[in-house]
Amino acid sequence: MKRKNWTREELMLAINLYCKTPFGQIHQINPDILRLSQLMERTPGAIAWKMANFASIDPSLDRKGASHVGKLDVEIWNEFFDNWEQLVFESERLLIELDKENVVDSERSKDIPDGQEKERIVKTRVNQYFFRQAVLSSYEFKCCITGISVPELLISSHIVPWATDHKNRLNPRNGLCLNALHDKAFDQGLITISKDFSIIVSSVVQKKFPYSPEKKFLLEYNGKEITLPKRFIPDIEFLTYHNDCIFLK
Repeated sequence: MKRKNWTREELMLAINLYCKTPFGQIHQINPDILRLSQLMERTPGAIAWKMANFASIDPSLDRKGASHVGKLDVEIWNEFFDNWEQLVFESERLLIELDKENVVDSERSKDIPDGQEKERIVKTRVNQYFFRQAVLSSYEFKCCITGISVPELLISSHIVPWATDHKNRLNPRNGLCLNALHDKAFDQGLITISKDFSIIVSSVVQKKFPYSPEKKFLLEYNGKEITLPKRFIPDIEFLTYHNDCIFLK
């Protein structure tokens, strides 16, 4: 049988799934890979192999995947990672067009009245869904500070705020998986993460809450290292921004 060349659209779908799949689950019996293989009419092994190829060119990984990377693989990878805002939404739309049973689009568009703002709102919600899945899956759905793994309590927290850096607001390396309390503390500058991935608690906490339960929940982790993700390790430049511009010293 003649091998079918991969198209740009197929590669975008494979990158999308790569970003949302925990690294240790890139194999041909993964239900999400099986589902995508049915939609794309390719074998599960072909999908898993392509995702492993992407691992070999992912600069956020210490370990590498497969090495048979085609020129188009690299081109689409670079295009995707250089334009998160547009390519994430485009790949999600491709997935929705293939998978009529996918509820992501409908869930994010229901209750929004038709009008000029609807497309913008839907795009934002779809992209935020992608960011959450990409970040949480990289941390294996566990808070990187406490290890809490209750999905309802986990937040895909931006290091550089959503409104500050449009280019990187969907970049998983601009994300941390935090529980709701530490997400709020991080967002308000009460804690930060150093360049060596250690937690630093603001002196404001010690001065303002010297005997409170809040002090324990924050200061208990001062100086400890976060649990790093398997993929998409936080970018040092983003952490530096948080240290310099958001953290309360």
